[in-house]
Amino acid sequence: ADRTDHHAALGVLFEILEVASRADLKSDLLQELDRQKKALNALRNNPQISEDALDLILDQIENDSAKLLEINGKIGQHLRDNEWLMGIKQRAIIPGGVCEFDLPSYHYWQHLPEDRRRADLSEWLAPLLPLKAGISILLKLLRESGRARRFTALQGSFQQMQGGRVAQLLSVTLDRSLPCFPEISANKYALNIRFVAADFCAKTSLYEQDVDFSLVFCSLQ
Repeated sequence: ADRTDHHAALGVLFEILEVASRADLKSDLLQELDRQKKALNALRNNPQISEDALDLILDQIENDSAKLLEINGKIGQHLRDNEWLMGIKQRAIIPGGVCEFDLPSYHYWQHLPEDRRRADLSEWLAPLLPLKAGISILLKLLRESGRARRFTALQGSFQQMQGGRVAQLLSVTLDRSLPCFPEISANKYALNIRFVAADFCAKTSLYEQDVDFSLVFCSLQ
């Protein structure tokens, strides 16, 4: 990876820090992991459920929860306490703000050997990895909670009445060769999917052909 890649990686790290500072993610994740652990334990002795698979996912939840509990203080505090990184973060939001004459120390870091830069990035990222692990297992459970059904959007439009059913995640899959993409709006009453022509003009237009697609409603227990 060259220094441009590592500059981009640092930008992503700052974005993660911004998101993590907006809520008590640690507490929310621990609560949801505990809720899922109880829901999965209730499936024991179900002949349709593999005990080995159940044990595997429960062990993973237990391990991820333990690592989250080991985080001391606010998530990302080690980054906020690094004045050098926070100086870069503050300048990075300004167009052209990280030029070498504004941040000579950052310019120096970018020209250090690649292995040294990678080691620094790994050190800054490491305390955030338990957060990633907890989110990943919850997303895995969520994505696997639904069953795919096939539908056709007539002339690019599809509507389904919900009858009060609410999904936490909707997954839409269609043939990659189709020159369109879905725009989704939904509430507890109706789901609307509009397939938009992928011509990237100033004004979007409906893809006025029938579109076969699969739809998955995903919700955690």
